[in-house]
Amino acid sequence: MHITLDAEKIITLVSVVTAVIALFKYYNKGHKWFMKTEAQETEIQSIKDEQEILTKGILACLKGLSQQGCNGPVTSAIEEIEEHLNEKAHD
Repeated sequence: MHITLDAEKIITLVSVVTAVIALFKYYNKGHKWFMKTEAQETEIQSIKDEQEILTKGILACLKGLSQQGCNGPVTSAIEEIEEHLNEKAHD
């Protein structure tokens, strides 16, 4: 069996190889973007969880101050935090 390679066949072969390489690069780029986005979402959720714990800790401290007789800004801060937590729970 004898295969002859002329210019047209070589150009076609190079075009196909180039197209396959380009598709692989775009797939790889999309995959990296997806993995990066997923990692960011995980990190954001972790930050939100930590903020919720800190907010509840601050609320506990403010309630302790309120029980000791502190009024004014303490009472309004308690109300604002409780309102925020209640709204967040319904989202």
